[in-house]
Amino acid sequence: MHTTFPRLLLEHAARRPDAPALREKEYGIWQTLSWHALAALVRELAGGLAAAGLTRGQHLIVVGENRPRLYASMLAAQSLGAIPVPLYQDAAGAEFVFPVNNAEVAFAVVEDQEQVDKLLDIRAQCPALAHIWFDDPRGLRHYRQPGLAALDALQEAGRAFNAQHPGHFDREVARTEPHDVAAMFFTSGTTGHPKGVVHTHHTLIDRARAGAKFDKLTEREEVLAYMPPAWIGQNIFSYAQWLAVGYVVNCPESAATVTIDLKEIGPSYYFAPPRVFEALLTSVMIRMEDASAPKRWLFDRFMAVARRVGPARMDGKPLGLLDRLLYALGTLLVYGPLRNTLGFSRVRVAYTAGEAIGPDLFTFYRAIGVNLKQLYGSTETAVFVCLQPDNEARADTVGVPIEGVELQVAESGEILIRSPGLLKEYYKNPAATAEVLTAEGWYHTGDAGFLDAGGHLKIIDRAKDVGRLSGGAYDGAMFAPKYVENKLKFFPHIKEAVAFGDRREKVCAFINIDFEAVGSWAEKRNLPYAGYTDLAQKPEVYALVKDCVEKVNADLAADDKLAGSQISRFLILHKELDADDGELTRTRKVKRGHIGEKYGVLIDALYSGKASQYIETQMSFEDGRSGVVAAELKIESAKVLPAVRKAA
Repeated sequence: MHTTFPRLLLEHAARRPDAPALREKEYGIWQTLSWHALAALVRELAGGLAAAGLTRGQHLIVVGENRPRLYASMLAAQSLGAIPVPLYQDAAGAEFVFPVNNAEVAFAVVEDQEQVDKLLDIRAQCPALAHIWFDDPRGLRHYRQPGLAALDALQEAGRAFNAQHPGHFDREVARTEPHDVAAMFFTSGTTGHPKGVVHTHHTLIDRARAGAKFDKLTEREEVLAYMPPAWIGQNIFSYAQWLAVGYVVNCPESAATVTIDLKEIGPSYYFAPPRVFEALLTSVMIRMEDASAPKRWLFDRFMAVARRVGPARMDGKPLGLLDRLLYALGTLLVYGPLRNTLGFSRVRVAYTAGEAIGPDLFTFYRAIGVNLKQLYGSTETAVFVCLQPDNEARADTVGVPIEGVELQVAESGEILIRSPGLLKEYYKNPAATAEVLTAEGWYHTGDAGFLDAGGHLKIIDRAKDVGRLSGGAYDGAMFAPKYVENKLKFFPHIKEAVAFGDRREKVCAFINIDFEAVGSWAEKRNLPYAGYTDLAQKPEVYALVKDCVEKVNADLAADDKLAGSQISRFLILHKELDADDGELTRTRKVKRGHIGEKYGVLIDALYSGKASQYIETQMSFEDGRSGVVAAELKIESAKVLPAVRKAA
């Protein structure tokens, strides 16, 4: 059924007015907003925006964490036929300039003082930005800037406007059609300026419903919304599907309370990128290392049972009586308490996406009874392209095409998609739109992959990043940097990696250690260190990382297509790669080209055979200060194995 987001809201408010729509934790207490109260709030905010001059087709930027009134502001804009544009709340103010000017934004709704300060700082560069409303008034009492006001004032203005124009809201909602533009999401911009991905109500709602149907989602689901709303993954799960299905979205008090809030809410439907699952598991393993010997013994014994029995049980395969009894005992003593500690005691469906997830990590969660699955999609496809059925979840695939999706693999290996959820266009960028959308409606994903015998999609790398080695023992061999990087990142001690090798005779890599995991490892070995840079250059840490690299090389040697991608030399960077330093996107994707230019001296050192290289790097700190970090970086060689020839 064709509809729009405001109509979905009004349907929920009419059919189940007192049911909870949103919860927000404030001062340690969960506050509930019903569908009826939400509809009234949206009506008031829409009236205020109309009074301020927001009209059909204009853009409203929304910046902040997941907050009920920010969600309501997006719905209010859509009710008027305007277009909400969520931006990343952790971006620097300068990163807002392009999207604000590109979309000719005059109106903004933000969360707090931090976001207000950013917009006021760039106002001179964004002359159209006339109105800024804030949700949280703390720290803003003495601000006297033109066009700056609290959302309370916007609501008050809306009540007055609606009293004078009683039919305006309903007329505007009725005017909005399913194929009208509903939202715009700016891509992360790994190269050049970000692009505005334009989606209609139909594209977003169609994919939200297709995903909900696939996993049999109901109004009874509970979701915790804590990832950036500007990331389409979070937006689909906690906005589009929320309105399509009508379940409850819970907004944590702050980023610092997410783990506590996760346990309190006990979501039934959960979504996070692999790094979140990695961080949760790392914290568990660190705590287990500090546990008493009997507890560690119990944990190790029952985790061995879980790894052997759990995945088969999760896939619905029959188990022997002894295995069923052992697993039931493990659930009582280990798996149940562990799921409760993680906040996953009620999870029915959990998804991960955005990056590949390590097989050990994937198996761990499924082994303890968490139905963790992978999905495939992007901003341009409204997320839902391929999903894993409950009994067919595997670490090396991203699922099967779901309802409405057609999938082709081009001769080049690039995946092409046709789906009702495809973007309408890139905003003000017809050339970029023409590059990705064919006349027949196929979308060029830019990903290289293939369908396996079971119809599951396997992703190898970004098509443009797949290269070839030149010279050496593996001359002409395929080089897939992201595939190699993901294999490295599967180890808990490695947080980030950047591989180089295209048109070179061998592969080399930069590595970031996981400071928390390696720091804990070092402390248990009485290895002193004075911060990240010092720890990263310890010989013992290099030995630890070298072991990980050589295990990856052994895996690659067994793959006849990717044996040439084995890592010959590596170094551990003196600083963590950071979005504030332009090295990662806001979704933590590596900006490989920028890193290659910025650290060219290190790449030259890797390939010239040097044993070390001195470097100084400018970096930004969390409090806004900048400084220089310098170090003499060691360069280590790793064992490269001959390709394993498989028997015919």
